Amino acid sequence: MILYSLCCAHDHRFESWFRDSAAYDEQRARGLVSCPACGSAEVEKAIMAPWLGRGTGKDEAASEPEPAREAPPGAPQPVALMSEKEQQLRAMLKAVREHVLTHSDYVGEEFAETARRMHEGAEEKRLIHGEASHEEVRALLEDEIEVMPLPALPDERN
Repeated sequence: MILYSLCCAHDHRFESWFRDSAAYDEQRARGLVSCPACGSAEVEKAIMAPWLGRGTGKDEAASEPEPAREAPPGAPQPVALMSEKEQQLRAMLKAVREHVLTHSDYVGEEFAETARRMHEGAEEKRLIHGEASHEEVRALLEDEIEVMPLPALPDERN
């Protein structure tokens, strides 16, 4: 993994991780690297000072701190910065999710049973959320009981 300092045609400076220099070149050529401030795809590498270890002795080298910007081995490959449309979509999804969670009752693993009781009139209808297995959801849908998954946002998985 390599961290590049980048600069757009409007002199906005930012940084981004790439698998290697070839990945940067490929993403730039495809227009996937853009400035987060203005959206310009006219991006060039900026001058940057690399971190160099300066120790000759084993103890001295061992006491050198790890570079702060080095990606851990096996880390997922970063993607190009999100476009403004993607950022807006993610913000809307987050707002919808927050609205549902604040305006409904959490019923936990009893979701399928509670939804079924409400559908049959055995329990007062209200907005609920909780957990259900794929099989439980499939059975609810087959019985024409309306349910909708509430997907986790990428930020919530980090």
